[in-house]
Amino acid sequence: MREEMARREAAELLRGHRKPRTPHGWGLLVALWLLAFYEPVVTEGHLRRKNLEFIFIRFSAWEFAGCDKLWAGLVTTLCHHIRQHFGALPLSVFHVLGSRPRFASGFSQREWILKKGTCLRLWGLLLVLAVGVGILLVALLVPGIKDHHALKVVGSAVASLSGSSLVLGALSILKNFVVSEKKKIERLTNSERFAGQLGFMSKIRGEVEVLVDFLAFMEVFERRRLRVVLEITGLDLCYPEKVAGVFNAMATLLSDANAPFIFLLAVDPSVIVPCLEQTGCMKGLADNGYLYLNRAVSLPFSIPEMGSRSRLRSVEAAIQTREDLMYRIIAGNVAKTRGVPAAGGWKEADSEAVAWIHEAFRCLHDGADVLSRYLPANGANVRRIVNTVPITLRLLLHRSGTSGILSPRSAAAWVVLADRWPCRLSWTLQCLEDSGQSFPAGSESGGKSLWSIFRENAAELGALRQPLAKVLSLDGDPELFQTFLARDFPFGAGEARELLGVTVNLDHSIRHQMGLLRALDRI
Repeated sequence: MREEMARREAAELLRGHRKPRTPHGWGLLVALWLLAFYEPVVTEGHLRRKNLEFIFIRFSAWEFAGCDKLWAGLVTTLCHHIRQHFGALPLSVFHVLGSRPRFASGFSQREWILKKGTCLRLWGLLLVLAVGVGILLVALLVPGIKDHHALKVVGSAVASLSGSSLVLGALSILKNFVVSEKKKIERLTNSERFAGQLGFMSKIRGEVEVLVDFLAFMEVFERRRLRVVLEITGLDLCYPEKVAGVFNAMATLLSDANAPFIFLLAVDPSVIVPCLEQTGCMKGLADNGYLYLNRAVSLPFSIPEMGSRSRLRSVEAAIQTREDLMYRIIAGNVAKTRGVPAAGGWKEADSEAVAWIHEAFRCLHDGADVLSRYLPANGANVRRIVNTVPITLRLLLHRSGTSGILSPRSAAAWVVLADRWPCRLSWTLQCLEDSGQSFPAGSESGGKSLWSIFRENAAELGALRQPLAKVLSLDGDPELFQTFLARDFPFGAGEARELLGVTVNLDHSIRHQMGLLRALDRI
């Protein structure tokens, strides 16, 4: 979007159009002058302008999830960023003296029309003030007239009335400068007495309309189109009633057909739809959350599945956040180049752990390794795997040392397995424990393979599909699970026994629930 802004700006300048301006520096004085004495006009030339500016505002719903009215957080964030972008003074003056642009009659190219009424009122007040001050000075200074008390009263009254009108206007501007729109809305939402009245939403709507009119004024002033882009994230982490409140706030902001707002709603529909269906906003839509989303979203865009190169870039970005590992590698290299003798004890064990961790990361990041094909497409899951691998390897080295039966690649594969298919892995491990297959670790093959154990008990898992529905929804593609365990990483019972003690990214309460269900089924 920024590239499109720059391209359109350059194209407009090549066509010979006037350069855009901003309300900063000398432009601030020009903006204040136009705000006070001129009325903007939307001309045909303005409608033909192609250059535009996007004002990006990021709203994380999770940051406001603790407040009673999440939608108020959205409106206050909008008001705060617009005030911050253009400055408090122009917006304060607009509250008192500004006016919404009107459309030109015919093909006139005049973008600014003098406010004759405002100018006449101002000149009238100044004239009356001058007359009042003059009368007062004459009554105070001219000999022979100083004793006329009535003349002093008339002069003082005229000067006070005209001057008070100017002072009130200045105080109104000062009040809007000190008390921002954000504070006004927060004050309204905190007032329990006012929140229950019918005029509550109209007050909020009034503040939003002032912002819309101000943006329309700034479009004419800056000689380009303005669009406010609100990026809404973290909504799928909030309570259902909060989610519905944000959708209501979006509907309020978009109720004006000419509102310059663009909402980028980044959500997981599988989480948002049940939230909407639990609230009262679904009445009249057959309790169908997907139908509600279709009505609310004008341009749906489902992000395609992440490709192999994108997954590797995601892994690389997550690995680069592990500054602790990078620092130890660099410090070790510096110590070697300076001839510092290597420390013994725990430092040697730590260097071995770092070497194992880097080997595991290399396998995850290697596009030629089959393990990279099983990485999740979700960036949050990738970061979770990258954060779990070092802990798992350190625990494994602490228990078994480097002479164990497992390699860093196998440990990394186990972490991926636990992250991608927690339900199926927990079921396999529970069946392994119930059948006693985890005990013969001294056998040649270490017992049966995990895939053979899962295949033998798959029918029973299917029978328990209803009570385990929510846990099963956590799993990835079942066919990839079969390929993972049957062909690429055929873990045996002995390896599973050794890895289970160091597995930290698998919820063990899932296995406990499965054990209870199997026991109840056998009664």
